[in-house]
Amino acid sequence: MPHSGTANIMRIVCISDTHSMHRQIEVPEGDLLIHAGDCLGVGTLDELEDLDLWFAELPHRNKILIAGNHDWCFQDETAEARELVRHAHYLQDSPVELEGLKFWGSPWTPTFFNWAFNLERGDALAERWAQIPEDTDVLITHGPPAGILDKIISPTGIVRPGCDDLAERVARLTLKLHIFGHIHEGYGQEQIGDCLHVNASTCNDRFQPLNPPIVIDL
Repeated sequence: MPHSGTANIMRIVCISDTHSMHRQIEVPEGDLLIHAGDCLGVGTLDELEDLDLWFAELPHRNKILIAGNHDWCFQDETAEARELVRHAHYLQDSPVELEGLKFWGSPWTPTFFNWAFNLERGDALAERWAQIPEDTDVLITHGPPAGILDKIISPTGIVRPGCDDLAERVARLTLKLHIFGHIHEGYGQEQIGDCLHVNASTCNDRFQPLNPPIVIDL
């Protein structure tokens, strides 16, 4: 049975970066399942169709999906991809309100090689983040803000590839929850002020789907 919830608590199950290995994940029960992008392996419509069938099998009464940099069909075959998502709310610079909470989802990440939904740092990304409404309760982005759960330890030292413009926008909002992925090494949670930040990357740095879903009662 799904989590019954109460009038003022929603159990949110957070995943991200499943890369078409969603059927290998044990997903806890809850009221809402959020997938923060990179749901697909190579980004095909066939992969997306299987993901949507999997969503249909899960007991959560609502699901939210955003795209990530691997999810090419949402960028290149937009209409066909959106039609295939029948069992989740697909958000792309758009909102949905569920049980009194206001959600906003956006797929963009700073340019890194040549991936889907990449934008140059600076004005191009800042314009996207400026669209986030002031009254948003839960923000879902594919990538992290700079300095928050975005640390990669490389042979040359520590790298933090999160988005500075997103960090600036998030700091000005009164969010309850910010969910993202993208940087597999950053998996975990960090409370900053009133906002809980969640890097829900399911795959680890070796692209193995071993990080368990993160469950939040909001």
